[in-house]
Amino acid sequence: MVTKTEETQLNRLENQVDNGGGGAWEYLCMVRKLKVRRSVKVLKHGLLILNDSKKRSSLGPEEWTLYEQVAVAAMDCQSLEVAKDCANALQKKFPESKRVGRLEAMLLEAKGSWGEAEKAYSSLLEDNPFDQVVHKRRVALAKAQGNLTGAIDLLNKYLETFMADHDAWRELAEIYISLQMYKQAAFCYEELILSQPTVPLYHLAYADVLYTLGGIENLLTAKKYYSSTIDLTGGKNTRALFGICLCTSAIAQLSKGRNKEDKDSPDLQSLATAALEKEYKQRASDKLSVFTSGFKSLKVSS
Repeated sequence: MVTKTEETQLNRLENQVDNGGGGAWEYLCMVRKLKVRRSVKVLKHGLLILNDSKKRSSLGPEEWTLYEQVAVAAMDCQSLEVAKDCANALQKKFPESKRVGRLEAMLLEAKGSWGEAEKAYSSLLEDNPFDQVVHKRRVALAKAQGNLTGAIDLLNKYLETFMADHDAWRELAEIYISLQMYKQAAFCYEELILSQPTVPLYHLAYADVLYTLGGIENLLTAKKYYSSTIDLTGGKNTRALFGICLCTSAIAQLSKGRNKEDKDSPDLQSLATAALEKEYKQRASDKLSVFTSGFKSLKVSS
């Protein structure tokens, strides 16, 4: 994940380059380092360097890294002729490279040649079954064709080998949610929380899934994970504060006050409501009345 400091630095450098202040190569390097996609900017500034023979030759071996970066950006922007030219330059320099072969398969994918792209990816995996990028491209290919069941199968197979890939677990969870397979999504978030227990995003997403599933046990657990999200964010997560109040309301309605395991609900709910009121007063005072009336209709007050 990109930190706020890194994002600020990148945006500052981007503005500098856009305004003619130089630093295009430094900007492109930072985009690669942070693994963010600023495809329009990368294509624009990357081509300016590649089309200038002096600037291009000054890069040394990094010239070929830039060709690859611009090729991917060009595919994102549907500038397929540019992507093809970059891929051809790389193929001429590295005729036996599997990395270039992967780029050519991505170009087939960008053109919508699904069958040819799938064959190219399968061939690459025969040579190297542990190429994570190719495995993920096959998942993307399945999703692009609307084959979410196929994408799930590919991700599950991938995770049998690369169990520590947090991005893959998260993507699998999101696909399950889109198909309303909430129990399976909950399992994915459990895996993420086990491996990265201090990431509030996973606690929040897990709580959302449990709240959606409903039932006393799931609601009680959801409330705990909304609480842990608030702890991990220093009380600054508005969604988690709402989650506390909604869970408390749902538990009260389902148990009709008979749930002895939820003794702390009134106090926790009061704290969450007070924090939300403060947030609305500071950031959206004109909507405070809507917030207050909405909570009354939910009957979340103790």
